[in-house]
Amino acid sequence: MNAKEFEAAVADALDAVPHELMDMLDNVVVLVEAEPEGPDKDLLGLYQGTALTDRGWEYGGVLPDTITIYRGPTLRMCSSSDEVVDEVAITVVHEIAHHFGIEEHRLHELGWG
Repeated sequence: MNAKEFEAAVADALDAVPHELMDMLDNVVVLVEAEPEGPDKDLLGLYQGTALTDRGWEYGGVLPDTITIYRGPTLRMCSSSDEVVDEVAITVVHEIAHHFGIEEHRLHELGWG
């Protein structure tokens, strides 16, 4: 799967998220990168920012939170395009959940790990 096809899979995964949830996203952008920086080269996605549950009255005037989906690790993990599409959908939901303040352990309990 090339970069353009992968980006389309991410766009499709975002389109599949219920509009009610997407409307609640606040000050967040979704990016696609080839590889994660740092030691964890198997990282499929990353949420960076302040979760909605941690924002107080002083929150404002800040750069957007970011959700980054990594193409390289996802392609290495999956053996078919269908698997990539499924994994991207799971990763997108997983990272959006972090924006809503859902912690890693709870996502794993819910099957979004």
